[in-house]
Amino acid sequence: MKWFDEHARVLPWRSEPTPYRVWISEIMLQQTQVATVLPYFDRFLKTFPDVASLAGADEQLLMKHWEGLGYYRRARSMHAAAAKIVADHDGKFPESFDDVLALPGIGRYTAGAILSISRDQRLPILEGNTVRVFSRWIALRSPVNETASTKVLWEVAEAMLPAKSSKVPPGHFNQAAMELGALVCTPKSPSCDTCPVRTCCRAHALGLETTIPGKVNSVKYESRSEFAFVIADENRKRHQDSAPRYLVRPLPAGGRWAGLWDFPRTTEMSFASVEAAANDLAVPLGGVIRPTEKLTTIKHAVTKYRISLDVHTAVWADGKTSPPKPWRYVTTDEMDELPMSVTGRKIAKLLK
Repeated sequence: MKWFDEHARVLPWRSEPTPYRVWISEIMLQQTQVATVLPYFDRFLKTFPDVASLAGADEQLLMKHWEGLGYYRRARSMHAAAAKIVADHDGKFPESFDDVLALPGIGRYTAGAILSISRDQRLPILEGNTVRVFSRWIALRSPVNETASTKVLWEVAEAMLPAKSSKVPPGHFNQAAMELGALVCTPKSPSCDTCPVRTCCRAHALGLETTIPGKVNSVKYESRSEFAFVIADENRKRHQDSAPRYLVRPLPAGGRWAGLWDFPRTTEMSFASVEAAANDLAVPLGGVIRPTEKLTTIKHAVTKYRISLDVHTAVWADGKTSPPKPWRYVTTDEMDELPMSVTGRKIAKLLK
C-alpha cells in the first residue's frame, strides 16, 4: 500500500471516486489505454455529469462523444444501464452487487471495481493487469483464458483482499494491484527489481516472470476485402450554397458500428470485385451505382477480421432524386457534427 500511495498516477476518477465516475472510467478503459481515455472522460463528464443526463441523452450525441474509442456497444450498454438505473433505482446508482451486475454491459469485474473503489465493498476484481500480477504471484503456467485458470485467479483475487478487520480499504488494495500491473508487473520486461512484492512472487523466485502468464490461445484472423463509395450530389441546385455534398447513412442496427454514420460501404460480406459491392449497395438505394475512380485503400482490423477497404468515387444513376431515408447528402463540415465510424472519418478527411 505504501508503494501505491507513493507511485499512483493522478487520474480524474480517483480524485472523486463516485460510483458514476468509476463506472464511466471502467467502461472506457475496457481494451483501451489510460492515455487514450483521459480526454474522452473529461469531455464525457462535462456533457453527461450524472446518471440522469446520460439516461436522457440523444443517442447521436452520445455516439459523437464516444467516437474514436471503438467498441461502440459499450456506449449503448451504458445508455441502457443509465435508463435502467433511472427506472428501477430512482436515478441512484445501486449499492447491491447483484443489482449492479444486472445492469447492461456490466460483468463481475466491473461490478466489483465500481463497488469496491467507490463504496469500499469487499469484492475482488480480475482484469488484464491483475490477471498478470496474480498469475505471476502463484506461478500459474496454464493459459490464463482457460476456464480452470480463470477460476483459480478469481479465488486468488478474493483471498488477497484485506481482511474485514484491516484498515486497508478493499478498493485501495484493488487499485494498487491494478497499478502494480500497469507500471511494474508489465507484460514484457517486468521491473522486478523495483517491485515491492518481489520477495513473495513465485514466478520471480523460479525465474519465470517473462514466461508467465501462459500463452493465451491465439485468435485465427481472417482477411476480408470491403469497399466504400464516395457519391457526390450532382444536383446542387436544391441547396442554397455550392458546397459539395456526399451521400452518407447511419449504419443499421445489429451490425458493425451500428448507429454511426458512414459512406456507402460493405460491412457484413466480403466481395470479389468493386462492381459486385456496388450492385449490393444499390439495392436499398435503387438505381445503379457506377464506380469511377479508386481513391485509396484503408487497412484496419475489426474483431477477428483484417480488412482491406478500397475507397472509390462513384456515380449513383438516380442521383437527381433525393435518396431514401435514412440516407442523405451532407457537406464535409456537416460530417464533423455526425458520429462517424473510424474509416468514415478518414474518408471525410480525404475530401476536405
